[in-house]
Amino acid sequence: MKIEGVVDHLFRHHQGKMISTLTRIYGLSNLGMIEDAIQDTFITAMIHWKNGIPENPEGWLTAASKNRAIDLLRKVKADDNRILKLDNGPSVISLNDMFLPDQIEDSQLRMIFTACHPKLNPKDQIAFALKTIAGFSEKEIGAALLLKYETVKKRLARARKTIQSQEIKFDIPDKKEIGRRIQEVHQVLYLIFNEGFQSTKKDQVVNKDLCGEAMRLCTLLLKKEHLRSGEGYALFGLFCFHAARLDAKVQGEMIIDLKNQDRSKWEKDLIAIGHNAMYQSTKYDVMSRYHIEAAIAAEHTNAKSFEETNWMNILEYHLMLHNSDPTNYSAMNISIVLIQLDRLDEAKIYLDIIDPDKLENRAYLYFGIKAEYHTKLKDLSNAILCYDLALKNVTNQSERNYIEEKRASIEKMK
Repeated sequence: MKIEGVVDHLFRHHQGKMISTLTRIYGLSNLGMIEDAIQDTFITAMIHWKNGIPENPEGWLTAASKNRAIDLLRKVKADDNRILKLDNGPSVISLNDMFLPDQIEDSQLRMIFTACHPKLNPKDQIAFALKTIAGFSEKEIGAALLLKYETVKKRLARARKTIQSQEIKFDIPDKKEIGRRIQEVHQVLYLIFNEGFQSTKKDQVVNKDLCGEAMRLCTLLLKKEHLRSGEGYALFGLFCFHAARLDAKVQGEMIIDLKNQDRSKWEKDLIAIGHNAMYQSTKYDVMSRYHIEAAIAAEHTNAKSFEETNWMNILEYHLMLHNSDPTNYSAMNISIVLIQLDRLDEAKIYLDIIDPDKLENRAYLYFGIKAEYHTKLKDLSNAILCYDLALKNVTNQSERNYIEEKRASIEKMK
């Protein structure tokens, strides 16, 4: 693996840990400085590691980040007394203790709840969390949230300003607050996983690092008894069912759709863990959207073949989601299932209510579904026109290859 690939991999896995830990040490008031320090560290790593990657790259990055943060704090002359305490005597031990595994986990939980604090605008919460916890760039945040780059920058700046003006504390809420704050946390983890499962990057359709990071953070929540919930277990179950299919989803530079995936490549152990998580979720009274989405994913993993999929069950679940929260995406999902069931008149009803302009960089999915609809009708000319529109809107190369192959197959049928 190239140096750039190694550094990017480590950045995804460890950037959130470093930001959270250093923020716990130096405070939220120095968050900008901390982010700069970690960015500098990764740039330095790319330079130094050209002659060889160290035996313990994570340890190297951790030590370098600590040293860089201290250097920057000295330069801005911030809290001189504190720096002296960090540099000398017994305080060095307490500083190093902050980088022990259990303390890193505690710091990350603090960062998750800080990012999802109710004093932050809900829209700002998600952008800020994706930036500080998952290491998203402003561009990636925009792609995940369907926002313009400038809008993302404004939301991040506003979140930081609110944290300062409202003096938000870097801590984990008490039991009384958990119930109303945990939902925002779950939503952020859901977005992180989705960006990994269907990446918006031009050269990457699947980002396993992001999927793994979302699963790891979800596990952190479930390890703490007072942070567990039925919704949290259902979310983790959903992650497991989807992650189990990742290795079968891409082959080289081609996407393999669900119908043609080699199901022997699906991770049976992950599927079993997902079912166990769903069982744990039944011990709580609340039913969430994650329960329903996990039930849909479970139907796919339970089917021995694409032809044996229980589409009627899946349709019922999608209708439940759409009726509780009607969106363009829920309408698209219903239309996909109705097309599989050859209920094309009903599929058209849902396709007609979708506004592709509001899907922004995911609009190609809509045109791909319409192409499938016209193919089922044997209206091959309109199917090709829809594939052409999909190609105009797609940015990911693997997705483009897939659409081009589908279009070519329709051309042969004419």
